[in-house]
Amino acid sequence: MIDQYGVLAWKPGEAGERLILLVTSRETRRWVVPRGNKMRGKSPQQAAAIEAWEEAGVRGIVGERAIGLYGYAKRKKSGRHMPAEVLLFPMLVEEELEDWPERGERERRWFAASQAALAVEEPGLARIISRFASGSEAASRLREPAGTDAKRGPIMLRLFQKLMPREDNFFDLFERHAATVVGGADSLVRLFEGADVAGSCRAIHDFENAADDVTRDVLVAVRRSFITPFDRSAITALISAMDDSVDEMWQTAKAITLYEQTDFDPQLLEMAKLGAEASRLMAEALPLMRNVGRNGTRLHELTEQIVLLEGRADDLHQQGLKILFQKHGRERPMDFIVGREIFSHVERVLDRLEDVADEIQGIVIDHA
Repeated sequence: MIDQYGVLAWKPGEAGERLILLVTSRETRRWVVPRGNKMRGKSPQQAAAIEAWEEAGVRGIVGERAIGLYGYAKRKKSGRHMPAEVLLFPMLVEEELEDWPERGERERRWFAASQAALAVEEPGLARIISRFASGSEAASRLREPAGTDAKRGPIMLRLFQKLMPREDNFFDLFERHAATVVGGADSLVRLFEGADVAGSCRAIHDFENAADDVTRDVLVAVRRSFITPFDRSAITALISAMDDSVDEMWQTAKAITLYEQTDFDPQLLEMAKLGAEASRLMAEALPLMRNVGRNGTRLHELTEQIVLLEGRADDLHQQGLKILFQKHGRERPMDFIVGREIFSHVERVLDRLEDVADEIQGIVIDHA
């Protein structure tokens, strides 16, 4: 796990709304916030301010308390991707420089907050921006992570690890989140049954909001806990994969609402049922992780079953797309495009549940 600090740079707009400054990443050119690794001898706020100057050419007032924590996959020079977490601080911009260290490598641009939330790819960052824009950022502030004092450093951390009890609340949080995944999956089945499309979409939205709350609690707990049951990177990767599955259910519901769909191909319902079955296998697996050594064999069986369900969903996806193209591809291409997007979202629900299975299996391998 790579720990980073960053800023959400902002200034007041003409109508009183907050404008958000984003920069492009150097390799993929996607929109991101200024962020970077820890700096020896610098506080988190100081490190974040330096990144804002180097990457975006702005200076200003950095808030003393963080407004959120989000994760993403950082691409290393070797081509490998490593999980990274960014602790984000607000910065009220006072000065925009004409020249700065990475000017030739990045583009910077001011966005209305609602547009900034849409421009970034990381769901966690988008949620932080949306909360900040609404003025509710105080509710999502996080305490500064333990162990960031450069003078006390690893020695004090090891001492505290010996004195502090092991934090096992993570298992309760995992199980709470699993309940939102199962609820969202069941609602997706009801959606494709067509009985109450609007009500099912609302239910999925509610489950997605509840899942976000649990995910935030897990990420805060990771920062506050001295001793965790598994590696911190394993905890954050697992909860992120679980949250991504519910996010994808909500993306499915949003697409259906946007395109006003009420009639669905039978393959979609079958895929949704596989997703509901996979989510229940996941919900069965998570309590067993309280004792990985004793339950390793059963956990292996459950994760294998989830992977098999994802494979069956892939077959249904291919079958459904072929039938969809035969029905609409030549004469009604827009119907095919809309249908293909919905199929893709449902397939990604199963992909994300397979990711959860992979994360569980990785923990079993490491700790059984």
